[in-house]
Amino acid sequence: MLPDPPLPVVLLTGLHADVRRAAGDRLLGAVPGAVLVHQRLVHGAETRVELVVRDAEKVVERVDLPLTNSCVCCGIREDVLPRLRHLATARRIRLAVIETWDSVEPQEVAEAIATHAGARLRLAAVVAAVAPGRLVDDLARPVDLAELGLASSPDDQGTVAEVLARQIEYATVLAHPPVSDHRQTTGLALMRLMHPAATLLPLNARGLDSFTTAAFDAAAAAARVHPACSLLPQEGESAGVVAAVWRRRRPAHPQRLYDALEDAVPAALRSRGRLWLASRPDELLAWEAAGGSLSVESAGPWLASLTDAEWDAMPPLRQAAAAVDWDPLHGDRGQHLCFIAPDLDREPLFELLDTCLLTDEEYLRGPAGWRELADPFAEFLDDVAV
Repeated sequence: MLPDPPLPVVLLTGLHADVRRAAGDRLLGAVPGAVLVHQRLVHGAETRVELVVRDAEKVVERVDLPLTNSCVCCGIREDVLPRLRHLATARRIRLAVIETWDSVEPQEVAEAIATHAGARLRLAAVVAAVAPGRLVDDLARPVDLAELGLASSPDDQGTVAEVLARQIEYATVLAHPPVSDHRQTTGLALMRLMHPAATLLPLNARGLDSFTTAAFDAAAAAARVHPACSLLPQEGESAGVVAAVWRRRRPAHPQRLYDALEDAVPAALRSRGRLWLASRPDELLAWEAAGGSLSVESAGPWLASLTDAEWDAMPPLRQAAAAVDWDPLHGDRGQHLCFIAPDLDREPLFELLDTCLLTDEEYLRGPAGWRELADPFAEFLDDVAV
């Protein structure tokens, strides 16, 4: 007799808790025999995790667990997946939903599920539940998770805008309530431009049972959001929301770019991409901004700076991304930043950014001269806030 196929698992995330709960209820109602395991962060004398297992009719199990090192993946691996394996064996279940707490970013959790699922479980999809009517406000304000009681640990310095953007951009499906007014339409357009490849699914739509046959590729998802090889949103406009892409093949002067951040970062609700800084000619820098805050981090070398042996050692997806964007003079080096916001005026923003590029005289000094430029990013490279 053939073994039973692995149980499909959907990871359900989202800062908008009411929409996330509604999405979980819809999944349980749409797929007979579905179960949902919810990790809920409970703050008190000691932060703990309440684990609730339920189906469409009742709570099957409720248990309190310690939060180990603020590690959501530890709880998934040690508490959630073993329960799902047991349920997959003991009951006839067609779908399992893992609902995380509000501020969880899905990538690390999805990769933990994919790695530790075993033969009995299969990650089918990552769903982010989003309230479009709140999206513009949430991406515009630099509100810390701690201010709203959503931080997972005392040293959690994440912001609502940063977490929400990453939830939207990583998910394969964006579940949302039906859209009925202009504000919600704007939010929906913002979601569509932030993640053009995602499936936007109203909570009252059919098709939720399709997750029983879906499959999620964690490696492809990681490549899709990795700054060195991600396919960033293209130029576009929808319902007054604009996606504007700044691409140039000349390095940026570190001081002039740093001085421009005060105006460039708040120009968009969300911006991300790849940055080429003259003072670091061989280092690819990742730019990510939301809620008025910017982080600039090293994302490894530009492949044009590598030897043939070093190139061959790079992952194939990284090699392919560099080859597709190859310039005869500079290789894969270049500026590639995407800015998204309602009514975004790209012309003054791009004029400002263009003034940050090296002049002809500066450019002719070559990499040896560029490295001598004062670099205000050096002290704040891992976390630049403006």
